[in-house]
Amino acid sequence: MSRVPVAWRWLLAGVIVVVAAAVALWPRDGGGEQTADRAPAATEIGPELRAASGAAQCPRPVDTVEGHGPLAGLSLGCLADGRPVDPAVALAGRPAVLNLWAYWCEPCRTELPILAEYAARAGSAVAVVTVHSDPGEAKALSMLAALNKQLRAEGAPELRLPGFQDPDARVRAAAGAPNALPITVLVRADGTIADYIARPFHDVDDIASIVADKLGVTV
Repeated sequence: MSRVPVAWRWLLAGVIVVVAAAVALWPRDGGGEQTADRAPAATEIGPELRAASGAAQCPRPVDTVEGHGPLAGLSLGCLADGRPVDPAVALAGRPAVLNLWAYWCEPCRTELPILAEYAARAGSAVAVVTVHSDPGEAKALSMLAALNKQLRAEGAPELRLPGFQDPDARVRAAAGAPNALPITVLVRADGTIADYIARPFHDVDDIASIVADKLGVTV
C-alpha cells in the first residue's frame, strides 16, 4: 500500500511532461500577437479608392540624396500608392508646405481646396504636400473622394495634391507642434523647420503671405 502513492506520483509527473510538450509545440497562428501582425496593410486598400481620392504621386528625389533635419529617417506612406517614403529625402532641395489634417477634421476639409489653389499658384517653387495625421487611411481616402465629388458638382477644381500617411503623427512631433489640427509645417530647403502654423488658412493670399515671411518664397 505504501507504494501506491509513489506510483501515482510518477504517473502524474508523466502526464505533466506530456501536456507541457504539447503546449510548447502547439501552433500559435491564432494568438493575439499574430492577429495584430496580420492587420490589413496599406497596400490592401484598393487602387480604385486611391484613384478616386485624387491623391497625386508623392515627391521623390531624382538622384540619390540624403535627407536632413528633424524629418530625416521618418518612414511614411504615400496616399497615392501606399509606398513608403522618407519625407526629408523626398523634399530635399526645395522649401515645403506640409499641411497636417485628418478625415474627421471639418476645418481641414475646408482648408484643403485652398491648399490646392495655392499649390497651383506656387508651381515648382514650393512643394505643397498634405499629411494625414491619423491611422484611418481608408477613411482619409474616402473623405477625399467625397470632397472631390462635391467639388465636381460645384464646378470647382478637384484636389490633386500629394499626401503622406502619418498614422503616429510623427511629423507633428518632429515639428514640436501642439496636438491639434489643422497644422501647417513650413520646411526650409535644407530640411530644417522654419515654423508651424496652428490654425486654418483663410484664403490663398493668407498662405502666400505666411510662406513669403517664413520661407522667403514669394509667388
